[in-house]
Amino acid sequence: MWINPLDAQKRGIANGDRVRVFNDRGEVRLPAKVTPRILPGVSAMGQGAWHNADMAGDKIDHGACINTLTTLRPSPLAKGNPQHTNLVEIEKI
Repeated sequence: MWINPLDAQKRGIANGDRVRVFNDRGEVRLPAKVTPRILPGVSAMGQGAWHNADMAGDKIDHGACINTLTTLRPSPLAKGNPQHTNLVEIEKI
């Protein structure tokens, strides 16, 4: 999970820390990459991770699949999957 140094500092996150990334659709856990190569207020997560959650248990995705955080509702403009815009919260574990 790429995060800007200003956002990381506010959350007490250092490079390599494991973070909880979540919204109303799900939760993933993965390491943070603190970098000025991303704007403040923006985060980025790689695509292509395998979903790895205990669906009978806590349902937390430890594989960090972006689909865990993505809505199934189509975007109003393109009428397609809005996978590039997900509002999330990030906190250090």
